[in-house]
Amino acid sequence: MECRGCSAALQRAITDFGADDAFAGAAGKLKEHYGIDLAVSTIRVITEKHGEAMRGRQSQGSAWPDRAGVAALITEMDGSLLPVVETAEPVRGEGAVDRRTTRQLRWKETRLCLAHEPGSVSPVFAATTGGVEQAGAQWRHCGIAAGAGSRTRIHALGDGACWITDQMELQLGTQARYLVDFYHLCDYLWAAADAVAASDKQGWMEAKKTLLKQNRWREVLKDLEPFLEPADTADDDAPVRACHRYIDNRSNCLDYQGALAKDLPIGSGEIESAHRYILQNRLKIAGAWWTLNNLAKMVALRVARANRGWEDYWSEIGRQAA
Repeated sequence: MECRGCSAALQRAITDFGADDAFAGAAGKLKEHYGIDLAVSTIRVITEKHGEAMRGRQSQGSAWPDRAGVAALITEMDGSLLPVVETAEPVRGEGAVDRRTTRQLRWKETRLCLAHEPGSVSPVFAATTGGVEQAGAQWRHCGIAAGAGSRTRIHALGDGACWITDQMELQLGTQARYLVDFYHLCDYLWAAADAVAASDKQGWMEAKKTLLKQNRWREVLKDLEPFLEPADTADDDAPVRACHRYIDNRSNCLDYQGALAKDLPIGSGEIESAHRYILQNRLKIAGAWWTLNNLAKMVALRVARANRGWEDYWSEIGRQAA
């Protein structure tokens, strides 16, 4: 440690704590483990500085490699909402204004993806707070980093959102086959079961799940049709119609039988879990609201840690400091 500065080793410890805990908690851990007292604001500035540096190291897009690649990849994409705060920009000629009185709180969708070979427990992750095009580019890069090539068969999963399927086709091409998350579809079935089979919801559900796993989705649609709500019923009050529409619109993404025969997953729980332990456990804690720029820095920092790029980053910092 030096006057008005921190050594690379201390910055690493600060960033390590700041990546996992609220900055006030990180200050407490720094005091407990190293006996060093630092202001919470200093810990925030250093952590976010390295988050920005890790963000700058992220690939913004990768060309499809000229190689065969691994035989198969499993890849998933999903979005979740993180808290963002915005304040009004100063107006020229305006007197002193407490910007805290102009703040607006909202939720920003952050898109996270992963890719790995079947059987692997070490996924590659990518994430962005940007739009769907950026998410698609990150998804492509994620697959390439996991070993994709011109002959790789890609098994993609998600909740069926149109932006995910669009980006899969655009970025992963004909090598990818998309499967709607089975358990997300079951949520629609369960809601419809109240109107279709209220006396035996569980039995009805099990029968429909069996049909879906046998790719007999047409029979499921046929069973729903007698119970479709009138056209003038509001969507919020029409669970059978919502379920029927969800299945019908995604009928080309329901090959559960094929996935099960190849021992491939039919649910996207892996990416949903990753949202919790990579992003939400740190960035969605009580009382935390981020500016959009600082949120992007922290997302990059958390993803770098999940990708085991931590050692590479700090080794490079050490070489630069030498």
